[in-house]
Amino acid sequence: MTSKSPTTRPTQSNTRLPALDALRGFDMFWLIGGELLPAALFAWTGWPVWQVLAQQFEHSAWHGFTFYDLIFPLFIFISGVSLGLQGHSLSGLPLAARRPQYARALRRLFLLMLLGVVYNHGWGTGIPADPAAVRYASVLGRIGIAWFVAAMLLWHLRTPTVVVLAAVVLVAYSAVQLRWPLTEAGSLNALLDQAWLPGITYRNAPFDPEGLYSQIGAIGNCLMGAFVGVIWRTEAAAPRRRLLKLLGMGGGLVLAACLLHPFYPLNKSLWTGSFTLLTSGFSVLLLLGFDLLLGQRPARLSKPLYWLGQNAILIYLGTSLAMWEFSVKSLFGGWIAVSPANLQPLLLALGLLLLQLLALRWLYQHKLFLRL
Repeated sequence: MTSKSPTTRPTQSNTRLPALDALRGFDMFWLIGGELLPAALFAWTGWPVWQVLAQQFEHSAWHGFTFYDLIFPLFIFISGVSLGLQGHSLSGLPLAARRPQYARALRRLFLLMLLGVVYNHGWGTGIPADPAAVRYASVLGRIGIAWFVAAMLLWHLRTPTVVVLAAVVLVAYSAVQLRWPLTEAGSLNALLDQAWLPGITYRNAPFDPEGLYSQIGAIGNCLMGAFVGVIWRTEAAAPRRRLLKLLGMGGGLVLAACLLHPFYPLNKSLWTGSFTLLTSGFSVLLLLGFDLLLGQRPARLSKPLYWLGQNAILIYLGTSLAMWEFSVKSLFGGWIAVSPANLQPLLLALGLLLLQLLALRWLYQHKLFLRL
């Protein structure tokens, strides 16, 4: 991998990678109601295959891995790919030229952390506000921190240096985490969150799944995505070589995680190093698959993925702040109520998807996007 010359000024790419937008939309699809479909189809048909698939749309109870565990790290990975595709470098530029980039990066970080608190329903105990009752750790905050750290590294260091640094930090992160029990109350994650994390934790657990120590693992996912973006950009003239490099990278990461699992379990809640490797590997392979399937042009059947992919943050906020299920029941509740009982969960899931996709299509057509 190579990096741009230190004298290169940051510029915004004029092109987008359609496969990346579609993959982002695919990721978001499972948050707006898509995850309900397998269980609803099982209730309707009774086919065991849907029951097996439905189990993949529940987070692992502790050690282990399901498809639903991939949703969050995949989004972090995608933000890293976008960063790598841009090829910005601030090294060697005067402070006056760097300042606007720093300001934008800090603004993005602050807004994502703020929106994360809003997603967590802000001052959870209402008015008067109690700062000690706020959950500050959040999904959006984690994305913002991971992107910010990755951006600072890539903007100021050569890519090979960042690769070495990321590898060293991930090994150290894993080795230190393994010195404590990988249990809910005894883990290093719990120790640090109880000592240093302000506010409350998710469900008042001993640690927060978006807490302090596991942030390092999430930064690893973002950096893996950034390295993929750099390869995609620098190997644009040699697509076959790019494919082989990324296949090797994705397959190697998955294999390494599977070999480590018996000794260093996959655990989303603790965001173990093996979890970082596995989710990064699967993310690389998914991106390659979407690129092979869609090529460089959005296909007509995949258009809904682009509606989703270009408004991902708005979608995520909407899952917490908008009462979509209430709206579906208001519009279609009568028809759903008179349908067979085993069909009702499927009709509700389809109604949720239909309503949100129509809203996103309207936003897409009018070029209304929430981007930070």
